[in-house]
Amino acid sequence: MKRKTTAPGPRYAALIQLLRTAEELWNASRVFFARWDLSPSQFNLLNVLTDFPDGCTQSDLSRQLIMHRSNVTGLVDRLEERSLVARKENAADRRAWLVVLTPAARKLLAEIYPHYYAAAEQVWGKLPADRADKLVAELTAISENATRAAGARVN
Repeated sequence: MKRKTTAPGPRYAALIQLLRTAEELWNASRVFFARWDLSPSQFNLLNVLTDFPDGCTQSDLSRQLIMHRSNVTGLVDRLEERSLVARKENAADRRAWLVVLTPAARKLLAEIYPHYYAAAEQVWGKLPADRADKLVAELTAISENATRAAGARVN
């Protein structure tokens, strides 16, 4: 018989701090991108599209952004209204549109990136790059563990 845990483990405080940090980063990014009238999610979509010069389907965007396809549709609609993305026909699949960056989006991203990269470095403070590399590896492992834990049955 498996015993239920009634007290947090020795790493619980680290998990809570990780969640707080993620929340603080999200809130800071909302403030940061507001000067360009973008949400963090809108910026993320534009940023992902830079890796797909020929365009990307909304389904592929939803996988890249780790969000539901219906949320991607809303983001694309809002960005299309601002002429930052366009939908174009997909020769490989007539049922799916390709989302592409517009020249206006490329210009906007060129304006944002220097500020964005500087802010990213500011967030890291004096943490050495090799420690940041180790942290990436550790966070990747934590992310994989979370995926496995979400799939495990809780009794």
